[in-house]
Amino acid sequence: MDLLVVDDGSKDGTSKTAETHGARCVTHPFNMGYGVALQTGYKYALNHNYDFLVQMDGDGQHDPSFISTLLDPVRSEQADVVIGSRFLAPSSNNTDAEKYKASFARRIGMRVFGSIASLCIRQWITDPTSGYQAMSNKVFYILAGDKFPVDYPDADVIIMLHRAGFRIREVPVRMFPSPDNKSMHSGLKPLYYIFKMLLSIFVTLLRK
Repeated sequence: MDLLVVDDGSKDGTSKTAETHGARCVTHPFNMGYGVALQTGYKYALNHNYDFLVQMDGDGQHDPSFISTLLDPVRSEQADVVIGSRFLAPSSNNTDAEKYKASFARRIGMRVFGSIASLCIRQWITDPTSGYQAMSNKVFYILAGDKFPVDYPDADVIIMLHRAGFRIREVPVRMFPSPDNKSMHSGLKPLYYIFKMLLSIFVTLLRK
């Protein structure tokens, strides 16, 4: 298994630490945002001819012990993209105390856009904002292109992939709150997020 770290213009020595521990690292010259960092990983995987990839955040929220849980349905060709959901029934090695607890505003956003995505793809999606995902090379070939919404790739990407004919599945995973309690949806950003997400979904539905 190869490990790639995308350093999105950090100033805390992320690249050096990652390389010291044997990871490959791609560094942005300055902070370009979450979506651009994701697409950098997709392009890297595409250019290096990988068959599958698993994406996860670097802030400690995603439990790496669930990598195989995400990857197995893709490897066995039961799904093209697998989303790790913190809201599905937890697996046997979870306890109630370990369940992920999002803020009220974030839960509302997840519920609204999860409902929209579920309606559009005719399949129930419980965690549309989960960044813990596995996918095949056919999927990241699409996501490496210019139709990928780099601002906030969430429910709109799920709808886009469904309309492109890909099979989507959710599996239960364990997630933890961000250690520093920081969120990219702070301040006035939630209002911008709602506007951009609705616009992106509308454009996605219009696109052939």
